[in-house]
Amino acid sequence: MHIKIYLLTSIFICKLLSAQVTESPSLALECVAFYNLENLFDTIVDPDTNKILQEDFTPHGPKNFNSQRYNHKLHNMAYAISKLGKEVTPLGPSVIGVCEIENRQVLQDLVRQESIADKNYKIVQHEGPDKRGIDCALLYDPLHFKVTSSKSVRLIIPERDDFFTRDQLVVSGRLLNEKIHFIVIHWPSRRGGEARSRPKRMEAAKLSKSIIDSLRMEDPNAKVILMGDFNDDPVSPSIKDVLDAKRDMLSVKDGDLFNTMGDYYKKGIGTLAYRDQWNLFDQFIITSSLIDKNKSYDDLTYYRSVIFNKPFLKNKKGNFKGYPFRTYVGSTFMGGYSDHFPVYLFLVKKM
Repeated sequence: MHIKIYLLTSIFICKLLSAQVTESPSLALECVAFYNLENLFDTIVDPDTNKILQEDFTPHGPKNFNSQRYNHKLHNMAYAISKLGKEVTPLGPSVIGVCEIENRQVLQDLVRQESIADKNYKIVQHEGPDKRGIDCALLYDPLHFKVTSSKSVRLIIPERDDFFTRDQLVVSGRLLNEKIHFIVIHWPSRRGGEARSRPKRMEAAKLSKSIIDSLRMEDPNAKVILMGDFNDDPVSPSIKDVLDAKRDMLSVKDGDLFNTMGDYYKKGIGTLAYRDQWNLFDQFIITSSLIDKNKSYDDLTYYRSVIFNKPFLKNKKGNFKGYPFRTYVGSTFMGGYSDHFPVYLFLVKKM
């Protein structure tokens, strides 16, 4: 049985993570990732969801999405996942939040792929009301993360009975022998324009904040990681004002939230591109209880976040050179990965 407890000296950690750790005992590291899998559908229409939208992803639809292309998509997504965090944790992420998945079956097919099959990833997924039939889910290595509970929380917007979007997935468990909570989200899109769609994401942010607040009511020191595709940047009102997520770790006080991706946004580095503009929609927002400014690492502590934008995930030529290399552009099969780059973070704890 392989156990991912990496006892690394402070010198090794400094080299890998570009951080300064004074001479300290060995540390254990864990990797937590998020990836928008961009329309991971199978080739069969689900009669309980929007049939017209799902017919695109069938052999007879405009995308000509057949078994060969489905298997190609699975292979690519698994290969990308297999590379996450490997520069520090050779066995990769122990916890992976994902979105834009059709059902549990596509995740079962995904985790069986040769490149990640040895991880024996387990699945937490609840069917939600989204009109396209897509959900959020959590994959986890049972040797490292022990799930104790999960629930799916619905976003209800007052006086909008016709509005249906992705549920927010809450999974609690133990990592490095500490209790931790993951909230996996995919907030409403910018369809119709950013300003027009903004109120929906503001409501989604209120729901995320209420979930975090409820966890803190039970335990004021609750360790919570909110991760996903926010469809907003770190400076958008939903994140900056509703969540009040700080972008400077030094300014974080007890009870605050910290956006671990703030520095990337400041440098103009994003996770997806549209019309020659980069956005950073894929983010981790953590509670102050995961921050150790003294770097003692006595408890489970946030260390560093990474945008995984390696060359194989990018278009190599044409008008969209450097953009994420997608599976489809319109109805044209490109054979790529996703329109989002994956992201991950490291957690550390003194052993």
